[in-house]
Amino acid sequence: MTVCVGLDVGTTGVKAIAISPEGDVLARAEHGYPLSTPRPGWAEQDPEDWWQAAQAALAQVSAGREVAGVGLSGQMHGLVALDAAGEVIRPAILWNDQRTADECAEIEERVGRERLIELTGNRALTGFTAPKLLWLRRNEPEAYARTRRVMLPKDYVRLRLTGEWATDVADASGTLLLDVGGRRWSPEVLEALDLAAELLPPLLESPEPAGVCDSLLQGTPVAVGAGDQPAAALGVGIDRPGPLSVVLGTSGVVLAALPAYRHDAEARVHAFCHAVPGAWQAMGVMLSAAGSLQWFHDSLAPDVPFATLVEEADAWPPGAEGLLFAPYLAGERTPHADPDARGAFVGLALRHDRGALVRAVLEGVAFGLRDSLDLIRELGVDASVGRASGGGARGRTWLRVVASILGIPLELTESEDGSALGAALLGGVAGGVFADVHDAVERCVRVQETVEPDAAWQSVYEELLPRYRSLYPLTKGVTT
Repeated sequence: MTVCVGLDVGTTGVKAIAISPEGDVLARAEHGYPLSTPRPGWAEQDPEDWWQAAQAALAQVSAGREVAGVGLSGQMHGLVALDAAGEVIRPAILWNDQRTADECAEIEERVGRERLIELTGNRALTGFTAPKLLWLRRNEPEAYARTRRVMLPKDYVRLRLTGEWATDVADASGTLLLDVGGRRWSPEVLEALDLAAELLPPLLESPEPAGVCDSLLQGTPVAVGAGDQPAAALGVGIDRPGPLSVVLGTSGVVLAALPAYRHDAEARVHAFCHAVPGAWQAMGVMLSAAGSLQWFHDSLAPDVPFATLVEEADAWPPGAEGLLFAPYLAGERTPHADPDARGAFVGLALRHDRGALVRAVLEGVAFGLRDSLDLIRELGVDASVGRASGGGARGRTWLRVVASILGIPLELTESEDGSALGAALLGGVAGGVFADVHDAVERCVRVQETVEPDAAWQSVYEELLPRYRSLYPLTKGVTT
């Protein structure tokens, strides 16, 4: 049977899937690898680990099948530096690495914050690629002097797979070096930062082929692919303005497809190119969504199943009798862009038990997503329905809370494969299975369930929203 294969190069491992031309998932494989934290706030990986895991996963899902095309997605923003021989110079610096605060300030000073936002749709944030490159130049000058090519994580895997050096405009949007509106590398930013354009790969649109497999799956077309969030949006059918992508993963995301480039004047939401040619996206990101519940479980109730914790939360009314949770456990992006923001429980009383605390966590995360939704609406997006995905979307109580706080119904699609499915759709376009991205989405993405907002809960949450939004300045005042 002819299949399309998607390969997602994540932070904890590689996931591969094989799908039929109708979108049925026929095979899955996952292979993990370690994360290195050599100093506090640092996060690195060995790109060779990605490649070894990718080979193993691809071999599993393709065995005995005719593969029409392969697509890739992956963790965004990471810095992979190669020398003149194409060898990796040092471990990759990842999206969640926080070492570049000084370089972020330098970028905004050199380019000018307003101009940077106009060109790139974003402020200089520690997770992005350009600050990492400046850090390398300042702190490891010998490694920087040897650098001839700069790559993003999934592009390194594709380089090993096909021999082609390239990236896509969606993933490149997270480098802070792209003219996002013009879908090209920004000569102005490169000049201001004194970076050579020759370091950067050729740019393609996400479904375009970037070579063919030269060993494993020899001769199979490979789409250049997309970053994980644009690919995940495709995986739930966000290929044009309409439904939003609402992701309850370790981090939380609200993403809308845009017909033209628009950016928030303060860059409180990200403006990126979409994985759909000629389209853009607005994306709000909170750093601790399902990660907040994971933290609570691991730290305070490690022997209690997640389902039990959520059942206990369900016993409490909306608002948990005034208990609020600020979900800033790892700093925050949207809307505060503050790596030093910190979390808190506020309003504790003797009556509050473990279930109340969990209820506050679920609601605090949902309020964080509401911040992103309201900012996206300010860009003129008509947000009337969301498509939910991520590990947190498996619990109906949490989805009901999120739907009620966002004030929109949340749809669930048949597949939970997110980024890997989006990558497979791109691979199918490159391999000629689908006419274009829209054809792929129409044929393969199907809604199977809708979770409606609870009208009684909504009224409570609208009253609580101003109190939630007062938490950030309050906690900022006592933690700095």
